[in-house]
Amino acid sequence: MPEELDFERWSKKAAEWGVAYRASLRGRPVRAQTAPGTIAAQLPALPPEQGEAMEAIFADFEKILLPGMTHWQHPRFFAYFPANAAPVSVVAEYLVTAMAAQCMLWQTSPAATELETRVLDWLRQAIGLPAGFAGVIQDSASSATLAAVLVMRERALSWKGNKAGLAANPRLRIYASQEVHTSIDRAIWVSGIGEENLVRIPTTGGHRGMDAVALADAITRDREAGHVPAGIIACAGGTNVGACDDISAVVRVARENGLYVHVDAAWAGSAMICEEFRHLWVGVEGADSVVFNPHKWLGAQFDCSAHFIRNPEDLVRTLAIHPEFLKTHGHDGLINYSEWSVPLGRRFRALKLWFLLRFHGLEGLRAMIRNHVAWSERLAERLKAEPDFEIVTEPVLSLFSFRHTATDDLDQHNLDLVGSINDDGRIYLTQSRVDGKVMIRFQAGQFEMTEADADTAFDVITELARNKA
Repeated sequence: MPEELDFERWSKKAAEWGVAYRASLRGRPVRAQTAPGTIAAQLPALPPEQGEAMEAIFADFEKILLPGMTHWQHPRFFAYFPANAAPVSVVAEYLVTAMAAQCMLWQTSPAATELETRVLDWLRQAIGLPAGFAGVIQDSASSATLAAVLVMRERALSWKGNKAGLAANPRLRIYASQEVHTSIDRAIWVSGIGEENLVRIPTTGGHRGMDAVALADAITRDREAGHVPAGIIACAGGTNVGACDDISAVVRVARENGLYVHVDAAWAGSAMICEEFRHLWVGVEGADSVVFNPHKWLGAQFDCSAHFIRNPEDLVRTLAIHPEFLKTHGHDGLINYSEWSVPLGRRFRALKLWFLLRFHGLEGLRAMIRNHVAWSERLAERLKAEPDFEIVTEPVLSLFSFRHTATDDLDQHNLDLVGSINDDGRIYLTQSRVDGKVMIRFQAGQFEMTEADADTAFDVITELARNKA
């Protein structure tokens, strides 16, 4: 058996390693450069029967695992959306990990519950939601959307779905555009509503938003067919190219039909701390629930998703179970956040938000987001000015898409180009499709990115594109 862990020594070692790692990122390739199976081939097939020394474990972490990591905190990570972990948030997570509290009920850690209530209200004010909304931290927007869909289901079935199931009831229908995140599909699956009952509404306009007239018509047709419309999921800043529904129009249709509206602003919601960007979700105050991820653009360590609900009683009525061992006797009116989410167990997620907001302040976070938007817009303009590039979708906040046009087989050429860019390692981009055509996505959002990193992106893109042509 190895000696008892020297907790102080290895805690310091891990913290020091983290500092050195973050300082080294600009010198590393952004995406892991290992071939499939390389890491697994270095790991024993059988579990260890005897304990091993920490020196050996830590050495293998650096030798075997680190080369297979894609560096999400790299300042030239321009793929997907950011999963930021501002250094102050990392420090807060050290403390959360050390305490290792289960924060499912008020009584299991009163500070965690009361801090969560307060910092979510800070966020509500920061993004301009009215005081009628209450907030809860979910692990991800996927969980918040699932919770919203479950509320839609229960409301539509007069609160009988959890008990009686769906089999004896008419088909429930949920409405969304093609631009929503795939987590919406998964919520429909998990809720039991079924993929065939997710009605896709065509989009219109420059922001590729849901066509409100088509939405109203679809609801009418479903009612005439004997189905039960239950709710609408709108997006503000869709994953693919930043699509934004006309929330005001969606809410108007919903109110006319008595439907619940959930707004998925997982990425773009962070930008709403800047008042000048709120035109992208005008009407959001009329929604029933809204979610955005501070763990994307705001700097909070994953996982941390802010879920705002107009009527928390509906959410609690849908999700709460009250066995005797979970009751807090002698205290009425307390919030037990485990009743606001699907999982019972809960981490102390509010602490990193508290550290983050206090250390940077809203003005510091606004400056970061405004910079990212400006640098992305400038990069789009530089590429647009090049004769062999086209902008496929104009910037929405810090996200736009483009392609290189120097060959006849544009789809394959741009797939090859994004592969070459990522193999090069200096930046990381992802591809997608718009109207069936391959394009390359760019989004600026990493917490420690600078304008020079955007300039590097231009140099890498143009250099490798012309090498491929």
